[in-house]
Amino acid sequence: MNKIPYHEYQSMLLNPDIPDEKLLKMSILVKGEGAFDWFLQPNPDLVDISSEEIEAENAMKIGNGLCRFRRASRYFNRRKQGVNLPVLVSEGDSWFQFPFLIKEVIDQLEDEYLIWSIGAAGDTAQNMVFELEKRGKTEYLIALKARKKDGIAGFLFSAAGNDIIGEDPETGTAALYNILNEYNGDESDTIGHINFAELDSRMAFLRSAYEKVITSVRNEAGFETLPIFIHGYDYPFPFPYGDHDNRKPSYAKSNEWLGEPLDKRHFPVKSYELRRSIIKVLIDALYDMLAELAGNSRMTKVWVVDCRNAMPEVTDWNDEIHGTSDGFRKVAERFRLKIQEGTGQMG
Repeated sequence: MNKIPYHEYQSMLLNPDIPDEKLLKMSILVKGEGAFDWFLQPNPDLVDISSEEIEAENAMKIGNGLCRFRRASRYFNRRKQGVNLPVLVSEGDSWFQFPFLIKEVIDQLEDEYLIWSIGAAGDTAQNMVFELEKRGKTEYLIALKARKKDGIAGFLFSAAGNDIIGEDPETGTAALYNILNEYNGDESDTIGHINFAELDSRMAFLRSAYEKVITSVRNEAGFETLPIFIHGYDYPFPFPYGDHDNRKPSYAKSNEWLGEPLDKRHFPVKSYELRRSIIKVLIDALYDMLAELAGNSRMTKVWVVDCRNAMPEVTDWNDEIHGTSDGFRKVAERFRLKIQEGTGQMG
């Protein structure tokens, strides 16, 4: 097979009409230090590239930034082509942007909506809501204002994962570790293994973050009744789940987020149901908080997308906290139905 020139590879990266799958076939995935710190490098068997150009590619670390650029370009291209679909703005974590490797929620919704996406894998509520505000760069407000002229039908927000079932992107510490008590030997004692003081603290912070987002959006002229869609993830499966759990993501350890902290708290590896039942309690607590926050959605225009049991099989999951592309397709259907309800669209 003839190699393509390096400049042609670069052009492919910047062309939103080139499918991610084709770029992956032309590239090598290079893993960094963190779970989301990966980047693409041209495959030297398929791309004519010098050692100096490879070094420059390493410095670029293509990931979130490139995916955001490609999505923005696709958005503008579709509008120029006269695509007439409802406009959504999305801000969030890896359930809303998982660079290249998985077709997550936003990818699955793009056939029915024009989506202005500013998500980033590994992003946190702290950063999205508070840190950027300190610097006067609250991205979701900037995005909403920029797209206001396009007629926004709804705002999608996803920001709780790294506080409950993810990890701190700065330290790499799993959020779950401090929420767990040490294993006490009682396989039936789900509640006794949870540090509720820590969980309540996390929930209080997340509530303040979501309240801040909702209030900030409502205070912007024209967005007083803009439908806002939030969610609390699905019930994941800590690794391993059964003797034949074949999940082995290329970008993270198999037990990156849930299995490792459970191991460190000395939960037996084969206590599959206990380990998962603990996570279910955390997810339910998150949904309880979000439901209370949303109240009567027809009045508040804040809609909770319940994704629980959308991916009921371990094979629906690519790793401990992210679905496969097919799994996320099932999650996206929950979003479609709720968006149709919240925006008054016909199904």
